[in-house]
Amino acid sequence: MNHDAFPPERSPLADWNGRLGLPEFARIEDRAFEDGFDAGFAAHNAEIAAIADNPEAPTIENTLLALELAGKTLERVSAIFWCKAGAHTNERIQRLEREISPRMARHYSAIAMNEALFERIDRLYRERDALKLDPETARVLEKCWKAFVRGGARLDAVGKKRLAEINEALAGLGAQFGQNVLADESKWALFLDEDDLAGLPQALRSAMAEAAESRGEAGRFAVTLSRSIAEPFLTYSRRRDLRETVLKAFVSRGANGGETDNAEIVRETLRLRAEKARLLGYETFAAYKLDDTMAKTPERVMELLEPVWNKAREKAAADAKELQRLATAAGDNHSIAPWDWRFYAEKLRSERFAFDEGALEPYLALENVIAAAFDVAGRLFGLTFEEIEGVPAWHEDVRVFLVRNADGTERGVFLADYFNRPSKRSGAWMSRLQTAHKLGGGQRPIIYNVMNFAKPPKGRPALLSPDDARTLFHEFGHALHGLLSEATWPSVSGTAVSRDFVELPSQLYEHWFTVPEVLSKHARHVETGEPMPMELVNKMRAARNFNAGFATTEFTASALVDMAFHAADEAPEDPLAFEAAELERLGAPAAIPMRHRTPHFLHVFSGDGYSAGYYSYMWSEVLDADAFRAFEEAGDPFDAETAGKLLKHVYAAGDTADPEALYKAFRGRMPSPEAMMEKKGLV
Repeated sequence: MNHDAFPPERSPLADWNGRLGLPEFARIEDRAFEDGFDAGFAAHNAEIAAIADNPEAPTIENTLLALELAGKTLERVSAIFWCKAGAHTNERIQRLEREISPRMARHYSAIAMNEALFERIDRLYRERDALKLDPETARVLEKCWKAFVRGGARLDAVGKKRLAEINEALAGLGAQFGQNVLADESKWALFLDEDDLAGLPQALRSAMAEAAESRGEAGRFAVTLSRSIAEPFLTYSRRRDLRETVLKAFVSRGANGGETDNAEIVRETLRLRAEKARLLGYETFAAYKLDDTMAKTPERVMELLEPVWNKAREKAAADAKELQRLATAAGDNHSIAPWDWRFYAEKLRSERFAFDEGALEPYLALENVIAAAFDVAGRLFGLTFEEIEGVPAWHEDVRVFLVRNADGTERGVFLADYFNRPSKRSGAWMSRLQTAHKLGGGQRPIIYNVMNFAKPPKGRPALLSPDDARTLFHEFGHALHGLLSEATWPSVSGTAVSRDFVELPSQLYEHWFTVPEVLSKHARHVETGEPMPMELVNKMRAARNFNAGFATTEFTASALVDMAFHAADEAPEDPLAFEAAELERLGAPAAIPMRHRTPHFLHVFSGDGYSAGYYSYMWSEVLDADAFRAFEEAGDPFDAETAGKLLKHVYAAGDTADPEALYKAFRGRMPSPEAMMEKKGLV
């Protein structure tokens, strides 16, 4: 398709003429998005019509390839818009998000239900054996055909109409859900004074001072609902009353009974998802979502989650007794509550391992951790990263890096947005402005990471906790999955893999954070430059699985509730009552809240990316524990032969083959959960 055949008045949303092939963000005004989307939809519709109405017999070139390359204007406008909607939003962007989300769903439903277009794809699929396609093209054709079927192509007219209505409604609900959570997070802050800070380390105090100043309370200290502030506060604050206030606010996001309450959105979302699944011939929404994953069925997911849940509860129960012992010894004659767990767990860590995590932070300056992540990518895959100054992006905090291959050739662009702000949704994620592929002249990847680390006062370094550092490595592992793709077809490039395989590259990459030679080189004191003492390294490694019962319980509870919601025959009338009943049935410890309670479970309800799929982190963890063992068995965490196989079959492969086949090509077999449970310290 000729993507230049558009009106001459082109917008910087569609024509990316900035440095490094980036959009010219400085020229992009929010008001331009409405016209940009209009132009993108119109251009894509014209291209789809040209493919569907082509009088020539369908071929790979005039149908499948044309379909893959169609919609570039819409793709570019969307990439910039959704980046801003997540990382730097405002009222205008949010209003448009509520309008565009249903419109996007309506647009893609119409494509999936275009009878003439599906007939061309269906004919190619029926004649695929005679076409003698290469394996990647054959897989793309099969996935395209299945996507049309799952999108309603085989439904009758009434069914198509209803499915389109459901998709449109779900898109609007997802947008509103995310905006409600962001509103609760950005509006809430607990302002404190010096007398309220007992127990808090200096790095956290500095971050709280910056948070207060940015909210117009200079000279005070603010606890926000960013994990990078809330969780350390719950860990170190000696003020039990304040810990209770913060914890209750944190778990009540989206459940405040006001305008931003998400209970009704969740109820309607679950109802529509169940109806959608039945319409497409599946018993439940979980069966529909898992049909295109490695796990395949809810039963196989439960075979993984249930044994881990039972082990985690046993471990948490044993730890709870130890925490209660410490509380009683300190004169605190109360049962361990959710706002007590992290506080006493840190005391137990200090007792067992003679250190607290705060002692590590001076050695984990953000710049050092970034350098470590880049260094590992260089040693494993030959990549180098050059920061390019003065390139504008969606916010002044965003940093831009040119990525080169080992031979010096340019591979792509990496952008990183590390710090928390009220205009950014919580969490950490990887996404892309542009996918790597080789069709029609090809294009190089433009990948970005977004984090929510606490921003330090001006002139001071940002210090990370070990969890923050692992998060950075995790999201950078996703970024490498996008940067290293060698796929020919866009639809199978990079992270476009099944949900329970996509976390393998990211979770595996976390392992290199604690490799001794990486720590010795990069974990250096922010003031003296001295490396982290080996005694501290050893204690950190020894304590790696400390509190594993808590961490695994809070995660697995979320995964189990997610699966229970979507494996049910009917959507519950009261989702929060359902959540409570499910946790009671599971025997969830009262002192350990779910990592993501239903009203703010963005993975599952702000879009359906991880719906019936939150288990996938643990599924991938089975894979990553076994995958890193390949390097341990080779006797070198940077073994060149093992790294080469990992690059070929995982990081560069995308979805060019079945993920199980790709993993077996790397490792020779599929793993069992034992390595994962051993890594977690549960066995």
